Amino acid sequence: MNRPELSGSIEEHGRFAVTDAVRMVLAALRRKLSAEPEAARQDAAPAAIVARVDAVLCALARPTLVTVFNLTGTVLHTNLGRAPLPPVAVEAMVAAAGACNVEFDLVRGRRGDRDDHLEPLLRRLTGAQAATVVNNNAAAVLLVLNTLARRREVLVSRGELIEIGGAFRIPDIMARAGCKLREVGTTNRTHLHDYESHLGPASALVMKVHASNYEIQGFTAAPDEGDLAALAHKCGVPFVVDLGAGALVDLERYGLPHEPTPAEVLAS
Repeated sequence: MNRPELSGSIEEHGRFAVTDAVRMVLAALRRKLSAEPEAARQDAAPAAIVARVDAVLCALARPTLVTVFNLTGTVLHTNLGRAPLPPVAVEAMVAAAGACNVEFDLVRGRRGDRDDHLEPLLRRLTGAQAATVVNNNAAAVLLVLNTLARRREVLVSRGELIEIGGAFRIPDIMARAGCKLREVGTTNRTHLHDYESHLGPASALVMKVHASNYEIQGFTAAPDEGDLAALAHKCGVPFVVDLGAGALVDLERYGLPHEPTPAEVLAS
């Protein structure tokens, strides 16, 4: 670490990063010396070690995100960043990257609310009475469950206990939120009376989960959002819909399969 050849790397990457790189290079060199002593002697020269350290640092600092072509046939591919950002959105992100009034009321000259920039737009798009923004759908579901149903029961149809994206599992999210899962109905058929028979003093809310990229076909039944909302409100508990997909407009007009929108669910 005290060799003059490393001073430039320490200044550029920091002492901790260089130390880690040196340890990685020396560990690899020890393994090679044990396996191939003759072949590794040249790599053990100080200049070779410094060169290898610089190569490791450059590799660690190199951005891992690169532009790719989406030729999968899936228009909004989760693993490829979903929807491409339009230029106007990129311009807005650039403006927000510097000092801006993200949480400051310029009219009153005091602290504001960051939701003020988005809530009016989301209310107009969805017809909701209020709106807020969190990191992703899983975060939204976790916050709702933890806030409204911690240590209490949440009613969900058995056919909606889904796993999406390899990690988002409804039962696991319920457990992390501190809720008690109350399964109602069966995998393929759930009726309104199934919910009604399980609603009681321990019930915190009724939840409906959009199955997203899978569906059960054939002999099936499920109450619609309007009937579930009416039942939940009659029993004095909130009704929560996890739409998951995040479609704000009707996608059928663009030739894509229909996905329920917040406006449709709220109207029901």
